[in-house]
Amino acid sequence: MKKLMWPFAALLFLAIPLHSQSDKAWRSKVSPDILIALDKGEKPDLIVVFREQADLSAARRIHGKVEKARFVYQSLESLAERAQARATRIVRERQASANRLLLVNAMSVEHADAALTRALAELGEVKWLGADPWVRFPGPFKAEEHIPAERSTVEWGIAKINAPDVWALGYTGQGVTVGGSDTGYEWWHPALKNSYRGWTGDSATTSHTYNWHDAIHELNPLNGDTTANPFNNPCGLDSPTPCDDSKHGTHTMGTMTGDDGMGNQIGVAPGAKWIGCRNMERNWGKPSSYLECFGWFLAPTDLNGENPDPSKSPDVINNSWYCATFEGCNDLSIDSLLLTAVINMKAAGIVVVVSNGNAGNNGTCGTTNDPPAFFRESFSVGAIESNDTVAGYSSRGPVMIDGSLRTKPNVVAPGSFVRSSVPNGGYEHFWGTSMAGPHVVGLVALMLSAKPELTGEVETIEDMIEQTAVYFADTTDCPPTLGTDRPNHAYGWGRVDALAAVNAAIAWSPVSVAEPLALTAAVFPNPARGQAVFDLKNITGPVTLELFAADGKRVFSKNWTAAAHELVPVSLKHLPQGVYFWRLRATNGVASGKLEVGN
Repeated sequence: MKKLMWPFAALLFLAIPLHSQSDKAWRSKVSPDILIALDKGEKPDLIVVFREQADLSAARRIHGKVEKARFVYQSLESLAERAQARATRIVRERQASANRLLLVNAMSVEHADAALTRALAELGEVKWLGADPWVRFPGPFKAEEHIPAERSTVEWGIAKINAPDVWALGYTGQGVTVGGSDTGYEWWHPALKNSYRGWTGDSATTSHTYNWHDAIHELNPLNGDTTANPFNNPCGLDSPTPCDDSKHGTHTMGTMTGDDGMGNQIGVAPGAKWIGCRNMERNWGKPSSYLECFGWFLAPTDLNGENPDPSKSPDVINNSWYCATFEGCNDLSIDSLLLTAVINMKAAGIVVVVSNGNAGNNGTCGTTNDPPAFFRESFSVGAIESNDTVAGYSSRGPVMIDGSLRTKPNVVAPGSFVRSSVPNGGYEHFWGTSMAGPHVVGLVALMLSAKPELTGEVETIEDMIEQTAVYFADTTDCPPTLGTDRPNHAYGWGRVDALAAVNAAIAWSPVSVAEPLALTAAVFPNPARGQAVFDLKNITGPVTLELFAADGKRVFSKNWTAAAHELVPVSLKHLPQGVYFWRLRATNGVASGKLEVGN
């Protein structure tokens, strides 16, 4: 996801009036917040949402996370190359600063003026231009700061979910990678260093490539400063090494994997490895930074944002943050992008754990209202106290904001008085659903270390966690659900039980029903002259093969009913030299790619 840095140049033409009759069409595709900013002469940040989204349904028939992630990444990359071609050219011509959000086929643009905004909105392939506001994340519900947190052998939350019983079976998360998207991470903290995937045991050879990404490329203007220095922002921008400019991220990672080997057993899965992405700048994030981290986890890159590799994606990711609607993250198209990100990550075989929110207000119903917690596809986690009562701050269902009345959270986990790591090698107690979610991430790591064959089977993993959770009734009814129902709007399916979930994982075996093979498609030669041949395998039913020019115009189409394996020649004699994109649709899946045509 290499960032395209093109400083704005002066535009040598007259400004176009913003309120003429001819403006109505393009203005109807632009967020009201952006239009207001443009009318004031400002240059807002925006997200370009493209109409076409990838068909990833074939991923369901692929087993194994690496294979799933590779298929999803290749499908999304091919789509973005084709669908974003004209928008990319416009941004380059205007020497603007933009970043491709491949996971959701979108593009973030910084400081867009009226002319650039209009040019993008007038593209037929563009669906919407959404606002990209800075959103304040308040951190944990409560933090016990500057008070020494005394060491205990095993933290209460770790014991509460029976993680030590799983360790006794020999499963500590070994062979599993967890990911965290947060304020950053102090990788050299004694409780985190040994579990950091980039740590080799030697500082000279430690590598942050494919193990760390900083999605913060500019200072948040709401902090009131214009230059980064260690006094106002200890991490700077585009940090090449893991760094935490708050405490929140380091604390959450400690609950996932933390163990200093000297009695600080703060993590559920101390044998797992971790990688991280910073999506907030001093607790301020924005939709594009959240989406950038999601996309990086799909296919981690080197420190230059290049050479993405989906085989290095984590098995499960923690998201102890939310995109607050009351602070400007209220654009439905942006909510839709965050939802698409969760869906596509799950299609890639990556478990997405989300904290349910701290708006519970002492048991108030209908307080799970911020994305991504309220999405049906998110595995949302509420918080309990040490006596198994739901914490008063823990948000509850039903989900009201979209009218679905769906039950949330999915499950609950320890979230109060949670002792974990903080920067500068310290430990503190925090309260919040941000502390509960990491317990579940660690639980997933324990399950996968006990049953590696489960890796990538997201729905099965989520079902196991829910079905093995310890049931609790709540004294409050949140219609249409009663407090005695299972699931209910306070506990969801119940408090997670690591031992029961791991035992269920060990007993699991894949359904022995033969599933159709996913189709594969390759083109040769590539680059090609005059003719290219498509080698299609495991292909069934009606088939459509299409070629598109770089501007999105379709230049070739062929329909037929396919056999299992076919070689399909395509004449290229009518096509000028250049880069083209092909897309194949069949009954049992889709495939796409790039084709270079030479003279």
